[in-house]
Amino acid sequence: MVKICCIGAGYVGGPTMAVIALKCPDIEVVVVDISAPRIDGWNSSDRLPIYEPGLDDVVRRCRGRNLLFSTDVERHVAEAGIVFVSVNTPTKTRGLGAGKAADLTYWESAARIIADVSRSDKIVVEKSTVPVKTAEAIEKILAHNSKDGIRYQILSNPEFLAEGTAVDDLFKPDRVLIGGRSETPEGRAAVAALKSVYARWVPEDRIITTNLWSAELSKLAANAFLAQRISSVNAISALCEATGADVANSIGKDSRIGPRFLSASVGFGGSCFQKDILNLVYICECYGLPEVASYWRQVIRINDYQKSRFVNRVVSSMFNTVAGKKVAVLGFAFKKDTGDTRETPAIDVCKGLVGDKAVVSIYDPQVTEEQVQRDLAMNKFDWDHPRHLQPMSPSVVARHVSVSWDAYEAAKGAHAVCILTEWDEFRRLDYQRMYDAMHKPAFLFDGRNVVDPDRLREIGFVVYSIGKPLDGWLKDMPAVA
Repeated sequence: MVKICCIGAGYVGGPTMAVIALKCPDIEVVVVDISAPRIDGWNSSDRLPIYEPGLDDVVRRCRGRNLLFSTDVERHVAEAGIVFVSVNTPTKTRGLGAGKAADLTYWESAARIIADVSRSDKIVVEKSTVPVKTAEAIEKILAHNSKDGIRYQILSNPEFLAEGTAVDDLFKPDRVLIGGRSETPEGRAAVAALKSVYARWVPEDRIITTNLWSAELSKLAANAFLAQRISSVNAISALCEATGADVANSIGKDSRIGPRFLSASVGFGGSCFQKDILNLVYICECYGLPEVASYWRQVIRINDYQKSRFVNRVVSSMFNTVAGKKVAVLGFAFKKDTGDTRETPAIDVCKGLVGDKAVVSIYDPQVTEEQVQRDLAMNKFDWDHPRHLQPMSPSVVARHVSVSWDAYEAAKGAHAVCILTEWDEFRRLDYQRMYDAMHKPAFLFDGRNVVDPDRLREIGFVVYSIGKPLDGWLKDMPAVA
């Protein structure tokens, strides 16, 4: 039996290994992590440490059979023939490349552990999003620390999962990309070995093999293109509001463009988009391409502008002050069908409202109060470090924020409601009941275009739907970011 070990039990490592275990019952799959609470969560019969539709069922079917979760990193790495590395690669907060470059501290630590405990040749697979040529650096670390002539082959196998549909994406991927040293027999053999794992359920024409550098850059480029598309439609959304136009639907009918990622919103979030674009910016600068770096940096600037513009719209609409006013925030996760709050626009929106002295009440069906308070206490980029290195004391922002158990409780006595995550349940709420319990005029600011603005206006709400023609009330109250 082949044994696969994955270092890192997070949003990528856990689901990916669970699906491999399900599809390859003859392969022992072990997910290891130094965080005992996280491993305890994966072994729990109550609630997994991450929420992802369908994941509970996959884990339950495999756990204890050929899927294990353990804190015994050294033992399982030593026994495995293939080692996936799926650890955090946060943006550096100090030193060379601060604010842009990826911090490879955890990746280097993982490489050194592999070198220290290995007693046989291994295939080491990059699963984390890493800068171009990271594989070359890992090769050097492993080569210089190799014992007894042990040889390593490095592969790049980036993930292309969308949170909320990660299990389906793993079952039916658009493509599986494997990069290796195709110029050597050992490199080709390593690529073939990993390809044979995925070939158990993925059609061969969807498994793409290439060189290491192409695989590494493909991940950064794909995320940059997706984020660029969101920033493009958000930039147009500001113009639509100013002119009364509504163009997203007609643009999406163009077969060359298509409808996906064309919904105006309060901004993109998640663990990858911003981090990967900043990494891409840094790489471009390092290779003497300042114009290219500036182009991609603008994608981030538009995203920040959209969040700021949303907050300014809320404040300006409510007589230019929200001081002492209760504002209900519906949704804190960065998108529906996930509990992930990393880089969620809700953090910046909540901080912006509290900065204007609002009293914020938050409801999200999958985000705990502890997570909300932790996120609001963090500095930028803190979220991508281990939990024990994250701030624990409540911030000034967090003390002005409460978490409610349902949407109606959050909106009770509020002056305004802000929808920041497109949860399906928000489409089915009884907005008449919500309106009756609010101060008047009652405002609803839809940052995800979840509700029917005309229906809510009939109820009595003053409605702002991002990227849509402005409510008559709002036309005379411009929001300048």
